[in-house]
Amino acid sequence: MRPRLFLLSAAAVCAAVHVAGVLTARPIWRYAEVLSVGLLLAHAMVSRSPVSRWALGVSLAILLADAVRTMPTARDSAGYGVQMFTPGPAPETPSAFESGLSLCWASLTVVLVLLVAFRRGGWRWRTAVPAVVGAALVIGYAAVRVVATWLTAAAEPPRASDTDVADLTTAVSMAVLPPLVLGIAALALASALLGHGRRLASTGAALLALMALPLMDSGIAVVPMPLHLWSDNVGFFWDAVTPTLSMPQPMPALTAMAELTAYLLLVVGLTEPAGERHRAVS
Repeated sequence: MRPRLFLLSAAAVCAAVHVAGVLTARPIWRYAEVLSVGLLLAHAMVSRSPVSRWALGVSLAILLADAVRTMPTARDSAGYGVQMFTPGPAPETPSAFESGLSLCWASLTVVLVLLVAFRRGGWRWRTAVPAVVGAALVIGYAAVRVVATWLTAAAEPPRASDTDVADLTTAVSMAVLPPLVLGIAALALASALLGHGRRLASTGAALLALMALPLMDSGIAVVPMPLHLWSDNVGFFWDAVTPTLSMPQPMPALTAMAELTAYLLLVVGLTEPAGERHRAVS
């Protein structure tokens, strides 16, 4: 127990360091997220988990690869200067989908891998109903964001660019599609894990579903659109906490905290024995 507790504690500390760096837009230690996920992978390997090791190992290996890919670069003076905001080019549907997918491909792959591992024996009506309600809310949020973009563009068509209202709406729809799939799949995983008696892991999957909401806004933000439309179509979720000079990225920090907390809960919940009623199933 002591090595496992040490690995979990160290992973949590590294995750906190990474979140603090995101919050202040100044990475305290650029390897913090990589080490946090690596320690979770080590914890999964040293624990004698009744869960299939391939599922947890593959999932954490994917997360580790993504953490290395997105590791922040060392800060230098090249990052400072005047920034000019101009209307972007006409949005392309494949590019919008790729942008949305790049935000959540690792989390989506992890959820799908774990769904394959827990596809049997975990489905119960009492656990499926909350997942269906949550999926309806996630779908509703995506629909509201797409419709809001369409209404804004239709009411004030772009004049300074060749952007078409239909093309813009389609691009926004494709940008929110990967996070939408993540939210629905994560809720399905939460339902299956709860049916297996793994409450901590189910809570982690539910956090991943919640994370899909700000990711939708992030996907919309990278869709090129005229400046006057962008200012009228700011993200709903990202305005929940106002940035300050000392904390310029509160919502990205909260998203990173929810993501890393979800992975921590998934690892702990899947490496601990399930309840007596579900051990045979797990």
